[in-house]
Amino acid sequence: MRITIESTTKTVELNGVPARIWEGKTDSGIPCHCYITRIGVDRDEDSSEFESELQEHRPPSPEIAAIPLRLVV
Repeated sequence: MRITIESTTKTVELNGVPARIWEGKTDSGIPCHCYITRIGVDRDEDSSEFESELQEHRPPSPEIAAIPLRLVV
């Protein structure tokens, strides 16, 4: 499976760890959302552009905005 996701401004806490909600779709068009707690690049790569783009966030969809800030997984 392949998905394309975008970072949103929405964050929640999962088991005491902050997670940003990313929204997207699968290649077949199925909407999905991901709870990202960590993301990184290979230390041998120049990560300056990655770090800059990582600061870009869009507002969450109404469905994601309604997710409680505290989740129990």
